[in-house]
Amino acid sequence: MSEVNRGSRIGGWTRFVTARPRLSLLVALVITALAVFAGSGVGDRMGSGGWEDPAASSTYATKALEREFPASQPNLLLLVDAGGKGVDDPAVAAEARRLTERLAAEDGVVGVGSYWQTRAPALRAEDGGEALIAARIVGTEKEAGETLERIAPEFRGTQGSLDVSVGGPVAVRHEMQAIIQEDLLRAELIALPVTLVLLVMVFGSAIAALLPLGIGIVAILGTNAVLRGITEITDVSVFAQNLTTALGLGLAVDYALFIVRRFREELAEGVEVRDAVGTTLRTAGRTVLFSALTVAVSLAAMMVFPQYFLRSFAYAGIAVVLLAAAAALILLPAALMLLGHRVNSLDLRRLFGKGRKKPVPGDGTADGTADGTSGGWGRTAALVMRRAPLFAVATATGLVLLGLPFLGVKFGTADDRQLPSSAEARVVQEDIRSGFPGSPGGGLEVLGEGGATAAEYADYRDRVAALPDVLRVDGPVVSGDHAYFTVLPRGEAVDQDTQRLVRELRAEPAAFDTSVTGTAAVLVDSKDAIGDRLPLAAGIIVVVTLLLVFLLTGSVLIPIQAVALNALSLTAMFGAVVWVFQDGHLSGFLGFTPTGDIETTLPVLMFCVAFGLSMDYGVFLISRIKEEYDRSGDHERSVIFGLQRTGGLITAAAVILAVVMVAIGTSRVTNTMMLGLGIALAVVMDAMVVRSLLVPAVMKLTGRATWWAPGPLRRFHDRFGVSEGGSYPAAVAGATDGTGGSDGAVSGAGERDKVGV
Repeated sequence: MSEVNRGSRIGGWTRFVTARPRLSLLVALVITALAVFAGSGVGDRMGSGGWEDPAASSTYATKALEREFPASQPNLLLLVDAGGKGVDDPAVAAEARRLTERLAAEDGVVGVGSYWQTRAPALRAEDGGEALIAARIVGTEKEAGETLERIAPEFRGTQGSLDVSVGGPVAVRHEMQAIIQEDLLRAELIALPVTLVLLVMVFGSAIAALLPLGIGIVAILGTNAVLRGITEITDVSVFAQNLTTALGLGLAVDYALFIVRRFREELAEGVEVRDAVGTTLRTAGRTVLFSALTVAVSLAAMMVFPQYFLRSFAYAGIAVVLLAAAAALILLPAALMLLGHRVNSLDLRRLFGKGRKKPVPGDGTADGTADGTSGGWGRTAALVMRRAPLFAVATATGLVLLGLPFLGVKFGTADDRQLPSSAEARVVQEDIRSGFPGSPGGGLEVLGEGGATAAEYADYRDRVAALPDVLRVDGPVVSGDHAYFTVLPRGEAVDQDTQRLVRELRAEPAAFDTSVTGTAAVLVDSKDAIGDRLPLAAGIIVVVTLLLVFLLTGSVLIPIQAVALNALSLTAMFGAVVWVFQDGHLSGFLGFTPTGDIETTLPVLMFCVAFGLSMDYGVFLISRIKEEYDRSGDHERSVIFGLQRTGGLITAAAVILAVVMVAIGTSRVTNTMMLGLGIALAVVMDAMVVRSLLVPAVMKLTGRATWWAPGPLRRFHDRFGVSEGGSYPAAVAGATDGTGGSDGAVSGAGERDKVGV
């Protein structure tokens, strides 16, 4: 593909987005209004589960037990407090039986049983003051939630002489969903004004500051509409809404910062508005496009996992990234065309500078010199490159040490302790956990199919009871060709011994077909599903990222550096997740209950999101270094120039995104808190440590070899690759291999920036 053709396409794109800017903005306004309507109520249609593998043996057993033995899978618990009389008091028992009968008569409720009917010890508190009524609400998550909303007010509170609280898995999920939606609204109310203030500080101009915020709002509203449509065909986790807000604001700010900054640079150099928009799209626009693709690929990798919790983040993330990029590349240029030099209007910094005119961020005067290689970030880069081995070793060692706690990670499942301590569903579960015998929620159910004799069932029960990790076996409960046993483990619900017991039960021979479910079984299957597909997901991220960065740079080494340094930048996040949320340090300050483990899917989610965001900043820096290297052929100067021109931009974008993620991290649900605070830490570490110290140190050590590529790959890049542009002497292409020949990694033509604007 010739440079002229590529430039012509960019020129055509410039004409397309700037031909009728008012019409473009009007159409965008109408589409956004429709998105508000289409996306309304999306949170109510989302689920709060999705951690299990739908194709797993445990999932099959759960559905079969729900169908054949509804009472074996209760998801609704009514905790009945006898008010000091004791649950065996005749008056209390009579009132409780009437309550049980009322619950059994409700539509959508099956398998109702209570202590007063069964006299089962597990349904009676050890002190005799409380007892349980258990039932199952049937239907999908949404249907079960609607049934709970309908019946809970009828049973909650004072019922004659009894005091009743509503709990159980369905209540935990429903309350978690409601709290997440409330917390998300609060996070948006925090993040939006703080983001606006920070943007004003970065740009000075209130007009320029409003542009990224507008792009972010468009992306968020559009993604809500997309998610609303997806809920019609598949399950979507309510947690994905948090990612929509965070990435919508964060990436829109990133992209708009980059584009507006470059546009203002062009205006400051005396370029006409239309030409400034064209140059901005040809340079910063290309970078934004590649950045969006790298982030989208990282998020798309979660599609390979079967859990809809992870897939939901892929749906939301891909939609919001592409919408943010589309808005930045279509709506933003139209707005810049209309604003022109007024983009610098309402410079609020003059209020604090006695009217002194401030230089436009990113121009030569702001940098300290006309070539933009001096100034604070330029001096930092020069210092790092003078002591490159020291900075490279010290920074890499520090990041590895911060990640060491992750070596002790323990995986578990989300439970009621994710909720705040005042939540009713959690209070019920805490009372059951502390006051009732056995290990509530820790039992394993073994489903038997195909029919068997009483002797065969008894033989199987006796062999299972003899296993070292088994406390007791109840059953079998038989219905036709189906039966089930309840196996109570000696250990906790999901500890290593109980997980080992799951595998032992599955390996135990029987005269009938068996399948095992229960909390530990779901965890074992979830870990297996993630472990099986993790190499594929990682491979997709790595291979596509390497290809995209190569197409941007034409270098073999830079893509490898980008992937390696990005992965290194995430170590602090993973170490902090274990140290804080698993081990419980700072739990009092942050206000959560540590459970001693990390939900299995969270590290995968956090890696995909944080890796994509790190690549976002990496592409911004690398593209500007590449542009200067194309122009000058001076490797060290290009690194200093790139960091000087983007260091402040990347830091500002990272701080703004971190603010958004911290706002998400104020959630009262522990997993959401972990997601927000963990990614905020990763973003800050990447921008302020990896991009500022490690990247220039490593690029100094690799020298001009940084830009090398073998002949076939160089020709591939000449044909299919792109770059931010910027003309440079033809001799530079040959100089890149240090010989003056034609083996340099960089190719191009002096006419590159004469076309396409």
